[in-house]
This record gives sequence, C-alpha cells and structure tokens, in this order.
Amino acid sequence: MDHNAVEQVRLVPWSEGDFWLLERTNSPEMTAHLGGPESEEKLADRHRRYVEPFNGCMYRVTLADGGETVGSIGYWEREWRDGTVWETGWAILPEFQGRALAALAARTLVDVVRETGGHPALHAFPKVDHPASNGVCRKAGFTLLGQVELEYPKGNPITSNDWYVDLRTGP
Repeated sequence: MDHNAVEQVRLVPWSEGDFWLLERTNSPEMTAHLGGPESEEKLADRHRRYVEPFNGCMYRVTLADGGETVGSIGYWEREWRDGTVWETGWAILPEFQGRALAALAARTLVDVVRETGGHPALHAFPKVDHPASNGVCRKAGFTLLGQVELEYPKGNPITSNDWYVDLRTGP
C-alpha cells in the first residue's frame, strides 16, 4: 500500500453479525482505559443495545478500499451539564492503530451526527491519561473544554477530558 495516499474509512451501521468485533475489542489492552474487559453476558447485552434502534448509532469502521474492518465508533445520548448532548467513543483494533484511522472515523462521524441533528454538541470523554484518544479528539477537530470527574464503568471514578464539537456550526 502507498503510505503517502490518505486512507479513507467508511462507517457501516452495526448489525447482528458484528458481535465478533466486540469480542476482539474486549481484550485487557483494548479496555485498559475503560475499566477492563466485560463478561460475555455484558458483551451480549451491549451487542443487543447496538443492534436495536436507539437514539444514536453504532458503526463498524471499515477501510474504504477493500472494506476491511478496523474498529468501531458510535454516538449516543448523554445527560450533560444542563441538557442532552451526543457522546462518542471508538475502538480501533491493535493491528490498525497508529494510522490516524480513529481520527478519520471521528471526523466522518461528526458529519453524520451534524446531519442527524437533535442536539447542539458532540462530546468525547477520554481519560486524561489516555494520550491516544486525546490525540484522536485533537486531530478530529474537537475543542478541549477541560477536565471533568466521571464514572466509567458505573461506580469507577475517573478523571476525563471533555472534548466537544459544536454541531450548529459548519465544518
């Protein structure tokens, strides 16, 4: 592959056959900043939530050339400050990390969410000590609002950065 060429990604809505991707991203390395791997039961619940209609959408991230799956990204509603916002999160498989694919996927997602409408902002809340995800936010054009205290998973306090994109303004 010509590494000077800019890779493109495609977002494919999550489907019944995508459970394998949840299993692949459920490793200790991939969940180190997310409270560790989930049980099979929790993974099955997560998959069900992704497949059933909800306010938001999960996607499989694929390479535009060849359609190879590289990870996942999605957005969902979250109560934040004094209203409802969209929140996003992603996971890129280890063998595809370091190629700016998460930032490409996040930029693509911003366009999707802007077209969907519904809420004025899209937020991401990577842990402050997670340089890769904070870098994705920066490269994808998010604005850093500052540090916040959150729980993820529930009952596990973490310090995160609050990054956001104002969806009311154009790209």
